[in-house]
Amino acid sequence: MRIDLHTHSTASDGTDTPAELVANAAAAGLDVVALTDHDTVGGHKQAVDALPEGLTLVTGAELSCRVDGVGMHLLAYLFDPADAELERARELVRDDRVPRAREMVRKLRALGVPITWEQVARIAGDGSVGRPHVAAALVELGVVPTVSDAFTPDWLGNGGRAYAEKHEFDPFEAVRLVKAAGGVAVFAHPGAVKRGAVVPESTIAALAEAGLDGIEVDHMDHDEPTRARLRGLARELGLLTTGSSDYHGSRKTVELGAFTTDPEIYGEITRRATGAFPVPGAGGAVRR
Repeated sequence: MRIDLHTHSTASDGTDTPAELVANAAAAGLDVVALTDHDTVGGHKQAVDALPEGLTLVTGAELSCRVDGVGMHLLAYLFDPADAELERARELVRDDRVPRAREMVRKLRALGVPITWEQVARIAGDGSVGRPHVAAALVELGVVPTVSDAFTPDWLGNGGRAYAEKHEFDPFEAVRLVKAAGGVAVFAHPGAVKRGAVVPESTIAALAEAGLDGIEVDHMDHDEPTRARLRGLARELGLLTTGSSDYHGSRKTVELGAFTTDPEIYGEITRRATGAFPVPGAGGAVRR
């Protein structure tokens, strides 16, 4: 089985619609794909309705978190999308996305970049606006060659010159909410130092004690030494290890299935989840 547990659609900051994403996942030879848009489940229905036969969809979201001044992302899988407490918390984060993006545009203009809010809004379309949309505008303007190059201290990286904070989950509260909603919580790209500061291993250990299920190890932003270190940490803490593309369509160069999750780990994730179940193609409603 080929299993990719971290992808994005136009419901947040990807360039594929949810329907295109599942079609492309099947064409890439995946057996299982997770749709994990930022702080939203808005793309799930379209993905389920378009799900090709032979492909299984894992519903999820990538939650924006911050601890001790450091940003981090939590992948939440197979939680009950109707859970009121988790939905209220996600809504607070989503509501702060537009003011934050506007502030990043203001800072970039102060740095001499001829970016406009209208440009960013056009790129975001109906998606939940975020840093990748601002980064895409910088690519359009020729300021940086790729979206990834915008996520540095020079530009939009954590603490960077044009970085702006937004309301984010406390990760310990996020883990609690995800688990209470029957979901499984995995720390996304914990060693992605190119993006800025990362949380220390002591915080990962504390999150493991609080119920964190796993860490994403095989990811484009982790080199081989980082992956080896994270695997050792996961063994020490009893955490699951996942692999994922973090696919954003044409917004990033990584392809669907570039990194994958071991089928045994995937099986354990589905065993732990009680809020929702993976959806087999073709079409149907997310079951709880």
